[in-house]
Amino acid sequence: MPCILVGVLNATPDSFSDGGRYPSLDDAVAAGVRMVDDGAAWIDVGGESTRPRSQPVPEADEIARVIPILTALRARLGDRARLSIDTYKSGTARAALAAGATVINDISGGLLDPAILGVAADGGAAVVLGHLRGEPATMMDHIAFDDVVAEVGAELDARIAAARAAGVREIWADPGIGFGKRVEHSLALLRALPGLVARWRVPVLVGVSRKSFIGHITGKPAPERAFGTAAAVAACVAGGASAVRVHDVGEMQDVVRVAEALKNA
Repeated sequence: MPCILVGVLNATPDSFSDGGRYPSLDDAVAAGVRMVDDGAAWIDVGGESTRPRSQPVPEADEIARVIPILTALRARLGDRARLSIDTYKSGTARAALAAGATVINDISGGLLDPAILGVAADGGAAVVLGHLRGEPATMMDHIAFDDVVAEVGAELDARIAAARAAGVREIWADPGIGFGKRVEHSLALLRALPGLVARWRVPVLVGVSRKSFIGHITGKPAPERAFGTAAAVAACVAGGASAVRVHDVGEMQDVVRVAEALKNA
């Protein structure tokens, strides 16, 4: 299937790239609608920053941030786009499904709160299983891979099996670019993406937008990484990703279209 665009909508004051960008509910909802108008098939709403060394947000606070946005977006968008909740907390996920989300995007693949897989199964929701060792606050402190591609492959194999055992019917995999990984690890995973797609045999979502490995390569701060992101997004499409999670939907739609045309020529 063609690679789709997942728009990032962070209802957080401290996300690495766009924290505090949407100070009101109307601002956040307008941004989500604009992303869909620009070509996003899916909006991913988050209420807690998971940048390196970020601190956890109490579940009640996370719910208070995201539920009004999800409710309003579902009312405005109808069936024009999927809505997902970017959380690893089962309570937040349950509340988000009740508010209109149909996908749970868990950066930990269900490791930080295993009950989240049952919430997804009970709610008939899809799950994106991300790869993460440890927690966001500490994930960059003790990075150790002998073979990052083999280890991420095997560890997500186990998370996919756990989601199936819990009764989840639609499963996506995410190699967790930048989550507890150095630049060389993220690059190795992107280079190995075709093999990982074949290995997991589920649709793969990849998030490269404005990430630190791009900053390391280009020397640019997060808001100035659009061109570096475009190159990484093109690599994701060429590697067989079914979805790319991006901040700049309109610009990345052109990248995806050209990369898809080249791939299928």
